[in-house]
Amino acid sequence: MKKFDVAVIGAGAAGLLCAIEAGRRGRSVVLIDHASAPGEKIRISGGGRCNFTNTRTAPGKFLSQNPHFCKSALSRYTAADFIAKVDSHAIAWHEKALGQLFCDQSAKQIVAMLVGECHEAGVDLRLSVSVEDIAKHGDSFQLTTTAGQFQCDALAVATGGKSIPKMGATDFAYRIAEQFGLAIMETRPALVPLLFAQDLLDQTKALSGVSVQAEVKCGKAAFREALLFTHRGVSGPAILQISSYWREGDEIEIDLAPDIDIFKTLRDARQSRGKLAPHTALSDSLPRRLAEAIAVRAGAQGKIGEYSDARLKALADAVHHWRVKPVGSEGYRIAEVTLGGIAADGLSSKTMEAQSTPGLYFIGEAVDVTGWLGGYNFQWAWSSGWAAGQVV
Repeated sequence: MKKFDVAVIGAGAAGLLCAIEAGRRGRSVVLIDHASAPGEKIRISGGGRCNFTNTRTAPGKFLSQNPHFCKSALSRYTAADFIAKVDSHAIAWHEKALGQLFCDQSAKQIVAMLVGECHEAGVDLRLSVSVEDIAKHGDSFQLTTTAGQFQCDALAVATGGKSIPKMGATDFAYRIAEQFGLAIMETRPALVPLLFAQDLLDQTKALSGVSVQAEVKCGKAAFREALLFTHRGVSGPAILQISSYWREGDEIEIDLAPDIDIFKTLRDARQSRGKLAPHTALSDSLPRRLAEAIAVRAGAQGKIGEYSDARLKALADAVHHWRVKPVGSEGYRIAEVTLGGIAADGLSSKTMEAQSTPGLYFIGEAVDVTGWLGGYNFQWAWSSGWAAGQVV
């Protein structure tokens, strides 16, 4: 049996940073992952350029049944801290909209940076190794794996949620948490495209590939970003964001032109170009295919010059207040993250240690902390991994 001070299960964002920090403290660390390569979710993120953090990170941009839980870790290891790490490795990056930071070249640079720091910290990285059983004996844990047995004083579980199962995602972390008496908050796909019923698809299928800036609302949540029509429903950043707040049966409201006063635009067209068809007038502000679909949905025909203010207002409302009820989402298959997870109330917000089991830690996506789209979930992984790494 191989003995270590610390075992970290899961060589993703949180697990890598936790292992680095523990190793730097002089702890003997083994980092175990069932995949053949570390950091696979990092590698594919951001279109291959890794949206590695967000300069606007704040607790209010995370969802959890305990909204205060994330504050400690996020305040002690910030976006600026991770940016400093990236800069120290001379990895070039750029900022896109809304504080999102991406590598100029490749996400592989972030993976290489973290793996390199693991080696420098003396971390024993074991890939293609599956953990089959975990037991606690006295003050230590015993791991039975496909590479034999390991013993450790501290165990950090960083195996993520259920998102993207084709990359090996499982409910492993939840099963281990339940084994040691921790509660699991309801899990569901988040940051995921939404699906339309067939009757609505019949109206929108011709719009597949059309993208607009939109404001999407569900309850009190609202996001103004790009929306993309697909052959199955809607996607794009605005939809991915609202999907974290949407539940089956909920209605969402979409403003397809939030920066334009469509009623005024239509009134101006009525005054100056009265012979225009309504969809032609709309196409001054919207993609033509979308303008045509809205006109059909609103029953707008004839000449715009013949329209009363009331009819123009109704057409404008079809643009600004489109209410739809999605029938589902694309699910864990392509969801960027898993909403819910291990109940934060069972963990220390400072160390991520299970309150019921000394020496057991849960970090990253497995915990009931889910960020907005745009680098927030990576920052939670770095922050929670760092927090646990200071004490394991």
